[in-house]
Amino acid sequence: MSSPPSRFVQFGRALRLGRKGDGAGRSELRESRRGSKRDRLSAARIGTAAVSARSAKALRRWATVGTVLGGLTALLLFAPARWLASAIASGSEGRVVLADASGSIWNGSAVVVLAGGLGAIEARVLPGRLSWTLRPMWTGMDLALRHACCLNEQPHVRLLPGLGKLRVEVHQQGDWLGSWPAALLVGLGTPWNTLQPGGALRLSTTGLALVWVSGRFAFEGRADVEWRDMSSRVATLPRLGSYRLAVASTPTEVGTATVQLSTVEGPLLLTGSGSWGAGGLRLRGEATAAEVDQPALANLLNIIGRRDGARSLISIG
Repeated sequence: MSSPPSRFVQFGRALRLGRKGDGAGRSELRESRRGSKRDRLSAARIGTAAVSARSAKALRRWATVGTVLGGLTALLLFAPARWLASAIASGSEGRVVLADASGSIWNGSAVVVLAGGLGAIEARVLPGRLSWTLRPMWTGMDLALRHACCLNEQPHVRLLPGLGKLRVEVHQQGDWLGSWPAALLVGLGTPWNTLQPGGALRLSTTGLALVWVSGRFAFEGRADVEWRDMSSRVATLPRLGSYRLAVASTPTEVGTATVQLSTVEGPLLLTGSGSWGAGGLRLRGEATAAEVDQPALANLLNIIGRRDGARSLISIG
């Protein structure tokens, strides 16, 4: 059995060893804390770098988008008038040509040429220049037209797009919309180049709208074409008369318009009726003349329809 002093010595030694162990533990704890702090700082630096990389990538993406949108905006604002001329020539299959187009699609002018289609030899040029101003609206686009030779004041054409449809409204100024020399029809080819017509064509409209819905065409409102002082190279009479072609929509047949041909006055008598709809224009009528005028109009009657005695039967569509 150990003496009391020996036991006190052993206790002191153990106490000193315990203190040394505590110091080593605290040292390890401090080192561990420093390591954790370094790890957190490293993670923070990595996270900051990742965020910076993402931000730079997003900025580059938005810069690209802004450049593209800016380019498209500039392209639309300064799109040349010849683009519009190309679209009209393509849409009309070469029958209506805007030659010498200048300016932009928003403010431009051109010389209007009527032709018989792509590759046609015959063509007729309207005098002067057609000018236009295109402006956006909340519901679509507004096109204002000016042509000193042929348009009454400044008619407007409104383009109103919708879901799967396009509505084109015509708003005339005054009692009539436009007047053109009938000789322009020669540019459209057969049979006009044979008839060599003279006189003037005047167009007036009431609530006129052309509508395309899912590829189907519909006519709304009314349009009247009056041919004044008609003449022809194949007739010996200097003047044949004046005539009216009326096209009007019907509430009972949506998308189909009635067509009426009538004589206002003159030695050549024209009558007919038909329809205009998705299938195009259909007209059945006849041309006659008083007995005293039949020799002078015989050639004309032979050309404009199928002869049935003194009558010439007209069939379109």
